[in-house]
Amino acid sequence: MVSLATGFHPGHTAAKPLLMPLLAAWAALRGAPRLLIAALLLGWGGDVLLMSGADAAFLAGMASFAAGHVCYLALFRAYGSARARTGPLALGYAVVLAVTVVLLWPDLPAGLRVPVACYSTLLTAMACTAAVRFGAVAGLGGALFMLSDTLIATGIAEWPQPPRPDFWVMLTYTVAQLLLARGVLGERPAPREPRRAVRSAAP
Repeated sequence: MVSLATGFHPGHTAAKPLLMPLLAAWAALRGAPRLLIAALLLGWGGDVLLMSGADAAFLAGMASFAAGHVCYLALFRAYGSARARTGPLALGYAVVLAVTVVLLWPDLPAGLRVPVACYSTLLTAMACTAAVRFGAVAGLGGALFMLSDTLIATGIAEWPQPPRPDFWVMLTYTVAQLLLARGVLGERPAPREPRRAVRSAAP
């Protein structure tokens, strides 16, 4: 974050590939499900691929993030439970998705329109499911993930950007992944205590 805020490109290049592996290691040490580790490492793959400016690398990075969202969805289904009414949240997220895609569509490069729309649909499903099945912390993480990727999409569409746009993209993305991990780890069922062996009363 400091490197991005100050424009120190070598620092950003060195630090960015370390973020998700460190977060995955932190989660693993706390007994995280394998699907969470997989989602974080697929995010790492997307981070590395997006460091290249090539169109093919961008699409490959998007595919890596998409696979991570599939892992999150499977994780939420396997370990989460309904914590909010699905209908109102799903409707709200669907409206945000539709408005965002419609507004961005004319300004996106023709070859990216369909991939971005499909990816955005998957991302929105992940964010909504995080809120429904894992509560506020994971839900906020999913929403920030949407914000981060929307900032990337508006940059591709050449919309006006805030100062240091890469800083805001990475800040929202990193916090999003952290909150998703904390939300999952914080909502796991407490491990059961082992039963104590009953001693025999026989002599």
